[in-house]
Amino acid sequence: MDYGERIDELARRAEQDRTAFTPPRDPPEPERAMAYLREGFGEAVALYIHARTGDEQVRFSHREFDRLERAMNDWLGLYTACYGVDYQPEFTVREAAELLIRTHHIGDVAQLLTNVPER
Repeated sequence: MDYGERIDELARRAEQDRTAFTPPRDPPEPERAMAYLREGFGEAVALYIHARTGDEQVRFSHREFDRLERAMNDWLGLYTACYGVDYQPEFTVREAAELLIRTHHIGDVAQLLTNVPER
């Protein structure tokens, strides 16, 4: 797998999603929020996990790592926006990966990181 190309693809998609985003008229929109998690945030976290736990330990360049985290946080911000919450997340992909390994559910990871929706 070419991680650099995959990271660039994720970063482009995150930017496109962020640019095209329109806030919900009547939040929350949990289905839309979960789509951002499954189709973006989760893919970014899974890529990191695969790189760190695969047959060969992959080291990302600073640029790749920054782009991966930016994409992940962009999708997490869109997730919270679907609940009507303006939030600029700044989590590390490692934090998200550790939570995913513990919880096995991307929705739980997002909720634990952002406290959205409140429990």
